[in-house]
Amino acid sequence: MKATLSEDGQTLIVRIPMRLKTWGGKTEIIAPPGAPEWAPPPPSPHQAMLKALGRAHRWLRMLESGKVSTMTELAEQEKLNDSYISRILRLTLLAPDIVEAILDGRQPATLTLADLMEPFPMVWSEQREKWRFEGKT
Repeated sequence: MKATLSEDGQTLIVRIPMRLKTWGGKTEIIAPPGAPEWAPPPPSPHQAMLKALGRAHRWLRMLESGKVSTMTELAEQEKLNDSYISRILRLTLLAPDIVEAILDGRQPATLTLADLMEPFPMVWSEQREKWRFEGKT
């Protein structure tokens, strides 16, 4: 790292040798060889996705336990549209490793809650392929 003062003496110019690498919608800073190690901050979970997953599993438990008998009754109790309820409930069908990645904030940067609320394949390997999750097949 090298710092110099501008010609007018009003600005300090700091030069940091690095490269930027973009992949998967993310930009990473690549330090030059010999630079001290630096770890990026841990990923943070997407709050809207976490809320949706929590709701989905809570609502499923309510239906399975008999606390509510239909999705319409659930929608009335929650004061939400039954279409929204059904789209959120679909999240209970996600592959376990996809749910884990979302909970840890490791989902692909391009994945949004709107993507998850659209119809998706029930086969877990097809879900991974659709949303570009790596690893398990």
